[in-house]
Amino acid sequence: MTADIRFFWARLNANYWFYPALFSIVAGVLAFVMVALDRAGFAEFLNDISWIVPARPKGASDMLTVMAGSMIGVASTVFSITIAAVAYASGNYGPRLLTNFMEDRGNQLSLATFIGSFVYALVVLRAVRTEDETPTNALDAATTALPGFVPQLSLLVAYALMGMCVAVLVYFLNHIPSSIRINKVLEGIGERLLKAIRETYPVEEEFRDAVEQKGGEPLRAWHTGYVQLIDFEDLEKIAKECGCTFSLRIRTGDFVHCEMPFIDVDGCNPDDVEERVRKCFTLGPSRTPEQDPQFLIDELVEIGLRALSPGINDPFTAITALHWLGAATAEIGRRDLRKDICGKDADDCPVIPLPDDFAHYVSRGFGAIRSAVADSPIAAEVMLDTLANAAIPVQDERRRALLKDQADKLAGQARLSLVGPDLDRFERHVNTFNKAFW
Repeated sequence: MTADIRFFWARLNANYWFYPALFSIVAGVLAFVMVALDRAGFAEFLNDISWIVPARPKGASDMLTVMAGSMIGVASTVFSITIAAVAYASGNYGPRLLTNFMEDRGNQLSLATFIGSFVYALVVLRAVRTEDETPTNALDAATTALPGFVPQLSLLVAYALMGMCVAVLVYFLNHIPSSIRINKVLEGIGERLLKAIRETYPVEEEFRDAVEQKGGEPLRAWHTGYVQLIDFEDLEKIAKECGCTFSLRIRTGDFVHCEMPFIDVDGCNPDDVEERVRKCFTLGPSRTPEQDPQFLIDELVEIGLRALSPGINDPFTAITALHWLGAATAEIGRRDLRKDICGKDADDCPVIPLPDDFAHYVSRGFGAIRSAVADSPIAAEVMLDTLANAAIPVQDERRRALLKDQADKLAGQARLSLVGPDLDRFERHVNTFNKAFW
């Protein structure tokens, strides 16, 4: 399977068309099946249930018309509210978060439920025939004993769908304001980041960094854009068939342009594998969370930087972002950072990814937000505590030293930014931190 197909399949749920289209198809099929059952006489048992009053053609037609009209109206309102919420979140928290809201399953399924119910009502409405209408074909004329036709079983399903739509609407009205709360947004990013770290680096309590690359003759990029997905399985297969080693010079999320080296080939002629290797990479106009934990780290950093900007000045949002960065850093710090590409010992794998050592992740997270944190007394103290807590599960002294180095750099920058009582309190916090850390 090429990288483009795998990427399309992986991102199939990051849109507002897939589930509405799927529910519309299912609803249409359900409607045809239910009408067919009604025409075959499967609704006769309803006559034995006293509390179910059979619907008349006029009432059935009116009900289905109201249902179809209201469902498409509610679907339009739901879509408008969703777009407004997405615009608010991306404008306040960062445009990169648009992907997170596009993937929100609650919004997708709510919209899909209303559109699916609309399609069902339309299809069933077509089958309702009043008493003054004539049969549409010879078969109807021969099989219909009484004038008019009301699909009673289909109407019961329509009632059930209306009840479900009311429940979904209530859920949606609670879900939208809840989903744009900043703590909820940060929780979603943080939990997804922790999951990505565990999947990318499954080996715990080993403190080895990525395998060193072997070099070779470079293959150059053929297009411009961000690397959205790398098909490591196909790369491994190609490398084993050709008896060569691939050393990647880019990682998922990096930007490449034409003629830029993106992979080194050692052991065979690069021209012999160029066409097959290119199919293992997907390039696009934007980064995505697929295979890219750094994208999620950047989202946390972006939210923290925006919160600490002079125009917003919301240190408590930045503190929450720092807490999730600390949790992710602690998770990374206690794992073997050799990517499990071949499903076995990484030292024997013919595909060597661009190294992502612990220093890289610490710099990408705490290093990127450090300068803004240094200007805020509250956030600076919390970052020191977060670095200390992140070091607790890290038993490797080299990695602990990197966290200590970030703390020292933060202290140096904060001493240049803070004055008066804020500086005195921060200095006491630094002394407490140094005693606790070592």
